[in-house]
Amino acid sequence: MLKVGLTGGIASGKTLVAEEFARFGVPVVDADRISRELTATGQLGFEALVRGLGPAILDPKGNLDRQRLRQRLFTDTALRRQVEGLLHPLVLKALQAKLMALRSPYALAVIPLLVEVPASRKLVDRVLLVDCSPEQQLSRLMSRDHETESSARAILAAQAPRPARLEAADDILLNEDEPAALHQNAARLHAYYLELAARGDYHGAGLKLP
Repeated sequence: MLKVGLTGGIASGKTLVAEEFARFGVPVVDADRISRELTATGQLGFEALVRGLGPAILDPKGNLDRQRLRQRLFTDTALRRQVEGLLHPLVLKALQAKLMALRSPYALAVIPLLVEVPASRKLVDRVLLVDCSPEQQLSRLMSRDHETESSARAILAAQAPRPARLEAADDILLNEDEPAALHQNAARLHAYYLELAARGDYHGAGLKLP
């Protein structure tokens, strides 16, 4: 089965693109969703975080204080690396298991930190990057997530730079707030991935759309 890793910077439109592929009947496995499941109260990731970071990361009800932890992660590099070291092996193991259980010509694995976590690249055959300008990311973060400009810039600075994502990509889908173009280009990629899967050629020439 052809395994396509979908990645992109924050607010680039990964969720929208994944939804387009899901409408075509493509199985979609999401690393962020797996991470949320693993960090639910009492789950493996939750227990690992509490052991590693202590009870200060919990809210008064004993659940993970996700909002507070998220804010700290974008400003504290050492903490972010510690959390990644605790969670990434668990997430990648679960992601691999879910991919191995699928039966389809191809599947999509949504891995936001694919560039930042080299081990995740080994789980997929090719990389599809959802790309947009940093200015678009900044605007979306401020309007969608109600971030201040300074906090939005800190979030962008904590991620892999755009050139690194572009270099890692086999296929690139530009998402600059044009829904019709996004749907059309996702359909073109879907047809191309079906063709590659049928040929058994998982490393065919890359597509850049538009």
